[in-house]
Amino acid sequence: MEETYLLNVEGVKKKILHGGQGELPKLQDGSKITFHFQTLKDDFERTVIDDSREAGIPMELIVGKMFKLEIWETLLSSMRAGEVAEFWCDAIHTGMYALVSRGMRRIAEGQDPLEGQNHRCGMGNMFDYHSTGYDDLDELQRTPQPLIFIMELFRVEEPSAYKRDTWAMSKEEKLAAVPVLHSEGNRLVLRKEFGQAAAKYQEAVICLRNLQAKEKPWEEGWLKLENLVTPLVLNYCQCQLELGEYYEVLEHTTELLQKHNDNAKAYFKRAKAHAAVWNEREAREDFLRASNLDPSMAAAVKKEMKQLGERMRKKHVEDRKRHRNNAVLTLGPPPCCAAEPAASLPRLIGSRAFQLDPAELCWLRNKSSSLAPCAGFVSGHDQLPR
Repeated sequence: MEETYLLNVEGVKKKILHGGQGELPKLQDGSKITFHFQTLKDDFERTVIDDSREAGIPMELIVGKMFKLEIWETLLSSMRAGEVAEFWCDAIHTGMYALVSRGMRRIAEGQDPLEGQNHRCGMGNMFDYHSTGYDDLDELQRTPQPLIFIMELFRVEEPSAYKRDTWAMSKEEKLAAVPVLHSEGNRLVLRKEFGQAAAKYQEAVICLRNLQAKEKPWEEGWLKLENLVTPLVLNYCQCQLELGEYYEVLEHTTELLQKHNDNAKAYFKRAKAHAAVWNEREAREDFLRASNLDPSMAAAVKKEMKQLGERMRKKHVEDRKRHRNNAVLTLGPPPCCAAEPAASLPRLIGSRAFQLDPAELCWLRNKSSSLAPCAGFVSGHDQLPR
């Protein structure tokens, strides 16, 4: 049976849809809460904004880690394991939901949740977004409104009961984790396990990007972290080259070069990705930039340029052959001759017998009836070849 009551929080109502088991959880800093959620508008249609089940995995929240939507910790602390509840929250609690949702959506899409976010805290951060990139979330930013959250609580784990993800670590823990992840990635590369190695490099980059978000861009602290990020991104791109993910390489090397346009290794890896997807001009330009910036790469660049030239020549030959074959299939015999049997009219030249082809049959019949040669063939052949 549904039960509706007020929590001891202004602007919140709770309705229990399915009862849970056990005692209420005792949350502490570092506790991990695993749950599914659905966010709806408080309108007649109860329009669905987000649903964690669509991503296929439940949401995880670490208590005390400055989660922007603090009301969620309060809501979940009122639930028992296995409970399903619906919460109505007034606009005073939902003003940051658009930013939270944006981050979750970008993570689900495999993108950096912090990309485009300026260095500001609290509500001021909202005004740094001219657009979240999602129309429905832009609307929520323009007009804060009450929202409905339907939550299903699975479990609450104490800090010592699970391995914490890097984003849940403290600053010191993240800095300590980066060289470990870098080393693990290098070890996996030696074993040619490029997919797993890329994941290690990516995790290390995420640690550093999270720390960078708290620094002012291009100041000393930010630059120190950026110097750690660059080799990790290059290693990640090398793994993606080995895996054949060339457009992934183009994206990340281009982003890196926008900040560091003198990085020869980034140009070299981007050139290889361009070459792999047949962008010949771009590949040659990037190879030359790499060689000019770092003369020690000249031999490697020369080798890659030679291979690129050979691949392009081979491709041009194959393209011409394919175009010729397509042209033959498209043209075929002309309509006036298509149905004529080529073997129906042999002719003798000297002591050898030849079969007339459809063109000759067409010419012969037209000639015998004092008509011009078939218009379906090239003009200028008034006689059969001899």
